[in-house]
Amino acid sequence: MSKLLHTPQITCTVQTHGKSFAALLHLSKPHAPCLPLHNHLHLSPLLSPPPHAKSVFSLSRTNLSFTHSSKFVSPAAHRRSFSVTAFDDSSAPAAETQKPEQEQEAKEQESHAKKDGDYPSGEFEFEEFGVWKQFGVKLKMLVAFPWQRVKKGSVLTMKLRGQISDQVKSRFSSGLSLPQICENFIKAAYDPRISGIYLHIDSLSCGWGKVEEIRRHILNFKKSGKFIVGYVPTCQEKEYYLACACGELYAPPSAYFSLYGLTVQASFLRGVLDKVGVEPQVQRIGKYKSAGDQLLRKSMSEENCEMLTTILDNIYGSWIDEVSSTKGKKREDIENFINEGVFQVERLKKEGFITDIRYDDEVITMLKERLGVQTDKNLPLVDYRRYSRVRKWTLGLSGGKDLIAVIRASGAISRVKSPTSLPSSSGIIAEQIIEKIRVVRESKKFKAAIIRIDSPGGDALASDLMWREIRQLAASKPVIASMVDVAASGGYYMAMGTPTIVAEKLTLTGSIGVVSGKFNLGNLYEKIGFNKEIISRGKYAELLAAEQRPFRPDEAELFAKMADNAYKMFRDKAAFSRSMPVDKMEGVAQGRVWTGNDAASRGLVDAIGGFSRAIAIAKEKANIPQTNKVTLVELSRPSPSLPEILSGIGGSLVGVDTAMKELLRELTFAEGIQARMDGILYERLEGASFSNPILAMIKDYLSSL
Repeated sequence: MSKLLHTPQITCTVQTHGKSFAALLHLSKPHAPCLPLHNHLHLSPLLSPPPHAKSVFSLSRTNLSFTHSSKFVSPAAHRRSFSVTAFDDSSAPAAETQKPEQEQEAKEQESHAKKDGDYPSGEFEFEEFGVWKQFGVKLKMLVAFPWQRVKKGSVLTMKLRGQISDQVKSRFSSGLSLPQICENFIKAAYDPRISGIYLHIDSLSCGWGKVEEIRRHILNFKKSGKFIVGYVPTCQEKEYYLACACGELYAPPSAYFSLYGLTVQASFLRGVLDKVGVEPQVQRIGKYKSAGDQLLRKSMSEENCEMLTTILDNIYGSWIDEVSSTKGKKREDIENFINEGVFQVERLKKEGFITDIRYDDEVITMLKERLGVQTDKNLPLVDYRRYSRVRKWTLGLSGGKDLIAVIRASGAISRVKSPTSLPSSSGIIAEQIIEKIRVVRESKKFKAAIIRIDSPGGDALASDLMWREIRQLAASKPVIASMVDVAASGGYYMAMGTPTIVAEKLTLTGSIGVVSGKFNLGNLYEKIGFNKEIISRGKYAELLAAEQRPFRPDEAELFAKMADNAYKMFRDKAAFSRSMPVDKMEGVAQGRVWTGNDAASRGLVDAIGGFSRAIAIAKEKANIPQTNKVTLVELSRPSPSLPEILSGIGGSLVGVDTAMKELLRELTFAEGIQARMDGILYERLEGASFSNPILAMIKDYLSSL
């Protein structure tokens, strides 16, 4: 089923240096939206737009969908030098409509004019408690609930392994939570009952942004003077990046070490598709737009190779710099060591990469001796999950009277919740995020808000709706975007709705580009004896419905115009949001993915840092002194559901494998227009779960042949 779109004309008034110019923008003729390009062979007709929608501009995969009304504001203006207001015949007079927009633009001009060094650092400083505060903490510990009590002289143990979510976990949720990991480090630094931390680090499946955040908290904890001991049974670059920050590092004699360097890989299915008779018809705008390459090409493009090489150089260079600085070695020595292909644990000890070779029980015995615990007694240990239940109030770490709202948005973006998804399933549901944003905007108790984003994108319409709500929130109070592992495509779309964006230096972001397409299954149908006939009315009615044949020349021309128009809308809206001339935005767009450092140097990001820096900037914007404490209100904190409780108690009692849940969710939203970063890119660089599960299944099947 196809759908027609109404595209209005827009009159744009530009004021510069006291002069006024008017321009009438004629957008493209009504047409059907682009079919989203997915990394699988499932094709479904697009859903019809809601009846109240004025117009929909379609982008797919890493591309965005803009839904605008007659009061749409033109993004094609550089607000540092002039302002632009766009309106149609039904809009209010220019003098009335420009004033609030100019006021908002003035605020954003001030924000974007700053450089990274102009923002507060938010660096952690350990402060010794006075006598009276120590006495108050002891009293609070006496009245604490039993499950919040910890034996004096205990060692906090945390096992960092597998995936780490940026969402706050409920008591019954499984897996690790980055906010709770970081909070445990802070609590342990001040808790007089905690003598130190014993940190197990195993194979991680998270991005470099989360690794950087945890590493920062390890270094902050060491400022308390307490010990932190690391233990690594298996170790690659990401694990060692964390482990080397510990004061001491131990490994068993049989440990698997593979510090050989970093790689990024891209798989291509075009040859397979040709053999089975499937022809992908892809239209891309943006020379770095790699989404779709795995279906369209048989090898890596020159532009994609350039982009991936730059990203890999940034990550590898940062790893070398941080490790050499932490271990007190020259950069060249670290590189030479890696290039020797060292895997022997004895050599790692000899070269000073680990402290000693010991089994876990031997490390426990060593800690007993250090803490004066008798050998026949158990070392008092408190694990991550139990210590997460200790309240900060008990330790005298409660916040101040000023409230800052925290809205966490993690996972793939969807407009509504899938009827097949479990209550505990991850992902960004636009309806839920918008509801939280409106609560913050309408409440006077919140002084500022932080939007914490960890997403490669998803539904384009959902991204645009959240962008609109975030901008409205930013018009009433300070809003800071804090990026985690990735905030690209739809994720960056959300972030650019805020006046100030903070990212980790290795966060993947940007990806402003367009790719759309469909599959021609004619040859496949012929091979398997399948036939499909269509009766249609309207010249382009079969544009998306006729997958049994390729595009006609007029259909291909329309398809190309749609993609070009969609890209320009995406690019211009990004330029508008970042107070950047369109031609400058064009230079950093074109589908290119950037690391946080490179994005900051190109105006896509304002400051480099983690969550603590976002808090410091929010305090500055809200005129709260940096020395004052604030209370963070987690609006995304989940409430335990029955499936979560069953899952937490019985492990896999729910009976649904994680991969199958992701597959069902992917299929459910296969009809929406996507704004998603290339899944292969993120999967290979980050080892995270945002990649397309269907493509992963295809690759696994092919590898088994």
